[in-house]
Amino acid sequence: MILMPEVLTILILNVIFFIFAVIAFVLSVKIFLKWNFNSTDTSQYKLEKQSFLAATIIKYIFAIKVPLFLFFIFTLDKISHVLTGAMCGAGVVDATVYGTYLLILKIINLYLFAYWLMLHSADMKEESQPYTKLKFGVFIGAFFFFIPELILEGLMFSAIDIDRIVSCCGTLYSSSASSYISNIFLIDTPVLLALFYSNYLLILIFYFLKNRYLFAISNLIFILVSIVSLIAFFGTYIYELPTHHCPFCFLQKDYYYVGYAIYALLFGGTFYGLVVGFIDSKYKERIKNYNVSIFFTSLYVLLLSLYPIIYFIKNGVWL
Repeated sequence: MILMPEVLTILILNVIFFIFAVIAFVLSVKIFLKWNFNSTDTSQYKLEKQSFLAATIIKYIFAIKVPLFLFFIFTLDKISHVLTGAMCGAGVVDATVYGTYLLILKIINLYLFAYWLMLHSADMKEESQPYTKLKFGVFIGAFFFFIPELILEGLMFSAIDIDRIVSCCGTLYSSSASSYISNIFLIDTPVLLALFYSNYLLILIFYFLKNRYLFAISNLIFILVSIVSLIAFFGTYIYELPTHHCPFCFLQKDYYYVGYAIYALLFGGTFYGLVVGFIDSKYKERIKNYNVSIFFTSLYVLLLSLYPIIYFIKNGVWL
């Protein structure tokens, strides 16, 4: 096991999260099965008090876990400095069999946690608490993603061997790689860019039409299209190297930590886009979510588009 201050911080927090998550899970199951807002008996009164306790526990766990994702990425970069062969977090993720699964699970949980927080916020604004049963049902489902994440995180950090040579990101993210990542580079660049910008155009169209379900679906697809486009095309212009496709290196100081802005904009835009479809909020609140989503998504597209444009203006050629 690698014992750095950052790793110890994450592991200690995970133990605390686990204890409180189990308590919240037990209460959530009870509330989900027996909740009846229109009931006036004492059992419903007890459930209401327990619901505030459980919601408070979940709220603070998830509110901490969302920004903690960025700290996890920062920790991977920190660990890469002590692993032979690793240039960035990509080498740390690939250093164990758990890394890739943990990262995927963390991304899924990031959306689940943020969704629960939005659902809880919407529920607290209504006197009738219309989302109470739903939000605890969502937590019951999220619990079975959350606990494996905690376990995988502990397994990954315990399995890292600092004496073992790991693969660098140049090996992992290349057309010659033997992993599924290499399939990304089989897509022709014009096709990839057409998918990226047409997907963004669809988001704009559904934004103006105010079709909440198609807007949410197009945002969901945009997550995958954006990540693939970032690795295969836009990343090379950030690095100004046609062979460098790593989605981790631009999180580092050498690239002014622009990766944090890129991923934050992508998450903000797509998350609020999904909220429009999955939370039946009041008209004013829904319009706000529409506007926040399109603002972040447009900034994301603009930021990525500027890199190849500026490169062409400076050099007169494309990579």
